[in-house]
Amino acid sequence: MAPTEHQHAFQTTPALAEDIARCVHCGFCLPACPTYLQLGTETDSPRGRIALIDALASGRAQPTPPLLEHLDLCLQCRACETACPSGVAFGRIMETARAGVLAGPRRPTGWRVRAAVLRALLPHRRRLQALFAAGRLYQRSGLQRLVRGSGMLRRAAPALASADASLPVLPRSGFALPAQPVLTATVALLTGCVMPHLYPRTHEATVRVLNRLGYRVVIPAEQTCCGALSMHAGDRSFAQELARRNIAAFEAAGVQAVIVDAAGCGSTMKEYGELLDDDPAYRERAVRLAARTKDVLEFVAEHDLGAPGELRRVVTYQDSCHLVHAQKLTQAPRAILRAIPGLELRELSAPDRCCGSAGIYSFVQGAMSQRLLSEKMDDVCATGALTVATANPGCVTQLEWGFRQRGMRGDVVHVIELLDEAMRVGAGAAVGSG
Repeated sequence: MAPTEHQHAFQTTPALAEDIARCVHCGFCLPACPTYLQLGTETDSPRGRIALIDALASGRAQPTPPLLEHLDLCLQCRACETACPSGVAFGRIMETARAGVLAGPRRPTGWRVRAAVLRALLPHRRRLQALFAAGRLYQRSGLQRLVRGSGMLRRAAPALASADASLPVLPRSGFALPAQPVLTATVALLTGCVMPHLYPRTHEATVRVLNRLGYRVVIPAEQTCCGALSMHAGDRSFAQELARRNIAAFEAAGVQAVIVDAAGCGSTMKEYGELLDDDPAYRERAVRLAARTKDVLEFVAEHDLGAPGELRRVVTYQDSCHLVHAQKLTQAPRAILRAIPGLELRELSAPDRCCGSAGIYSFVQGAMSQRLLSEKMDDVCATGALTVATANPGCVTQLEWGFRQRGMRGDVVHVIELLDEAMRVGAGAAVGSG
């Protein structure tokens, strides 16, 4: 019997069908896919997942838990896009498929819960402030040591125990825009949802570097989460809502560029045109904002960095997936690192292989995330570097966890933090010599 409409997991569209048809099943994606390299199964490769999505859209397959697990196991790192000679937009295919399943009649409970949690937290500043305030109290009161020592979480809720173990040491306070010199050129900074609470030091370094390059930084008060996590979780409609809010906020700022120091956020904002392509009221505005969006390393590398001071440090660089594979930026971060006197850059053997963070992936696919982290830490250790530079907060958190697991005293920083440190050293040396 031919499948009827209600048997489809979701209805295909001409755009999705065209994207799927680009895949010629050549296999160039296989050695680029982290999950395929770990498992060796066709259904956990990009071309295998495309075949599954095609079957779901046509009604030839149903969204059963085993099938959807293959889609859920995808990191959406987009390494397959870099490897693909046919230009298959795998990230867009996967996001469209997840959105279709989540909006369909047989939505997995876990997927619905994830989307609901993200909706309840990410765009709400006060809720996030309260959550991270509780986290700081949990860490600094000694309660975390007590909980870990008792083993209660490992026995009662292994997933929560894993989340607790991966939690970085929270700073004493969140990000606040520092005082700035009087400057005429102005750029805006996307602060995002969790980064001001987890890594305010990165935002602070970004502001200081931009100031030194002659730019005043403004923080539009009405900006919100970029929508990346919701988009990856299949909640396309909510990602669109967040995108509209950001477009309005950054338009009102009237700046020449929107700077982003989280690679995952930047790649999503650069694709707002695609996200809102079906919205006639926002389509053109989305394209304009996407064109003005710059990763901080991309933007900074276009400028004369002056005379950074010397940093005697051995560093390796981990390509953040959405910087290298989505934004196609590989040289800018390396050019910045090589411009710092005294810094020795030692390349990883697989610098663009995903570390296993991938947004909320480390929480929902903990076992695979750990396999990828272990492989990444082997690569880091082989370089002999005890400083890892990267370009996304999720990578920082994941790699910090990797150092803790191995009992190593390494540090993980955003590239912009190293440049900021070198610039401050250089400014101090200039003052001393004067």
